[in-house]
Amino acid sequence: MTPDARQPGSGINIFIDDDPPITGARIKVIGIGGGGGNAVNRMIEAGIEGIEFLVANTDLQALKRSRAPIKIQLGGRLTKGLGAGADPTIGRDAALEDTEKIIEVLEGADMVFVTTGLGGGTGTGGAPIIASLATELNALTVAVVTKPFHFEGRRRMQQAEQGLRELRECVDTVITIPNERLLHMVERNVSLADSFKIADDVLRQAVQGISDLITVPGLINLDFADVKAIMAGMGLALMGAGRASGEHRAMEATQQAISSPLLEEATIEGAKGVLINITGGPDLTLYEVNEASSIIREAADEDANIIFGAVIDESLRDEMKITVIATGFDKESADSGRIAANAAMPATPPRYTRTPGDDLTRPAVNQARTDDLDVPTFIRKKAD
Repeated sequence: MTPDARQPGSGINIFIDDDPPITGARIKVIGIGGGGGNAVNRMIEAGIEGIEFLVANTDLQALKRSRAPIKIQLGGRLTKGLGAGADPTIGRDAALEDTEKIIEVLEGADMVFVTTGLGGGTGTGGAPIIASLATELNALTVAVVTKPFHFEGRRRMQQAEQGLRELRECVDTVITIPNERLLHMVERNVSLADSFKIADDVLRQAVQGISDLITVPGLINLDFADVKAIMAGMGLALMGAGRASGEHRAMEATQQAISSPLLEEATIEGAKGVLINITGGPDLTLYEVNEASSIIREAADEDANIIFGAVIDESLRDEMKITVIATGFDKESADSGRIAANAAMPATPPRYTRTPGDDLTRPAVNQARTDDLDVPTFIRKKAD
């Protein structure tokens, strides 16, 4: 590592890595708004490994309750810390007010999960801004979002659909969890509070189903390039999950996953890529892994790119869990959005490190890139 010239008057030493160290993929999850913050809390409680957790919100009280180690208040001048009032325009403007903060915490990530509950203000308006910045920082960007329950009202659903359209313009893949479909998976006497907790846990399961394949040692591990091959520029994705125990657990859990209510009207037959997470206890066998993956391969399109990994979870005894992420339902539109986002970025962005005591001022070597990122791509496209 060799020091570059000190910038006159900057007080910042810039270091350029001639031979960067080999490390694993750096994965970050950012929860946006109330729903995203709750989902991140659930992920932290579940002990997901190898991930950096962040939350961003206009509601200062909600931020204080978060378990995430990194918290970003959005739009402090605009909202005074009181939230976005279920108005996506305020959520959007709040995120635009603090793009520098967002860039600061996302920089260096290889993969960014953007998670939120669509339909409200901060998440619906702010998530596309934050996702666009992550994409322009060359991270593999995956949105994992819920759509509202029907009882939350027509306006909230309309706002969610608009937010989803904007997200699809600026991420590699967006996994949608329709909360209404969760009603097909729970008992009738489940409380309202527990219904939302279940939604949070499904978001957790989607993120963990992908990240564990990279970060948790198992029978069959994937590297970051494997996951990127399935998720880069793939557009709309859906998730199915299954869980079973007993002699035929592999078959039963797999059948549950590929016929999951979360898949809405779609099936994995229409997917361009399929990512499979097979998780079991120490007694998980290679035969079961083969049985589960074979069932999914039979159900999927013969031309689909299918990859799978197997993870050992010591807490699972007789149980087996299957998570299926089916991607590429609208790959062409996702490719065009990703190309447009990357067009604003240099081919090889410069690397630098800050020394202790630095403020958040960016060194001149990176200033052009920062200026360009201040207005996310999909906002610039709308202005053109």
